[in-house]
Amino acid sequence: MSQTKAKIAKRISKEINDGDVVNLGIGIPTLVCDFIPDQIEVHIHSENGLVGLDKEATEGFEDKDIINASGKYATIKNTGSFFDSAMSFNIIRGGHLDMTVLGALQVDSKGNIANWMIPGKLVPGMGGAMDLTVGAKKVICAITHQTKKGTSKIKKECNLPLTAAGEVDLIVTELAVMEVTDRGLVLKEVAEEVDVNEVIEKTEAELIISDNLKQF
Repeated sequence: MSQTKAKIAKRISKEINDGDVVNLGIGIPTLVCDFIPDQIEVHIHSENGLVGLDKEATEGFEDKDIINASGKYATIKNTGSFFDSAMSFNIIRGGHLDMTVLGALQVDSKGNIANWMIPGKLVPGMGGAMDLTVGAKKVICAITHQTKKGTSKIKKECNLPLTAAGEVDLIVTELAVMEVTDRGLVLKEVAEEVDVNEVIEKTEAELIISDNLKQF
């Protein structure tokens, strides 16, 4: 696990409350499991038909029937349960998820998210992201702040095909925590040893600096 991804996942884990039912998407979101405090009772949902998912399985203890969203062998709590895809999506669409954490290619100041297709590239499809963004009570976007080419992923307006419009509540990167509001993106936190001006410079969208700006 890279330090960058770990920093993002660790910060997101602080958004989880005791008793929450949380869906963790592919990539960085899956890593959040590793940072949830032991005293917090959380029910991790996976759209392939699991509730009670836990950390990745250690070598020698893999079970082919317990797979997380990133396609890796995982573990399940004693209180966990298995069910079919129909039930899984009933949970999502029925509003029973307190939170979903999703990766993205782009997210913008209006809470729009694009996380499934780049024009001209072959992709397997949207998966359950469209249902998750609309069905969950809170949507957190977990992404690195820029692409490998140095382009900001936090846009004034997404220019890739959208997964959902206006559904993202919070954006967490290795540099900052930004809240989507009616006024635009509010910069709530910056990472330790990161200057506010650096965040502004690396963000395409305009940022409103919180009067109570904190570090994480």
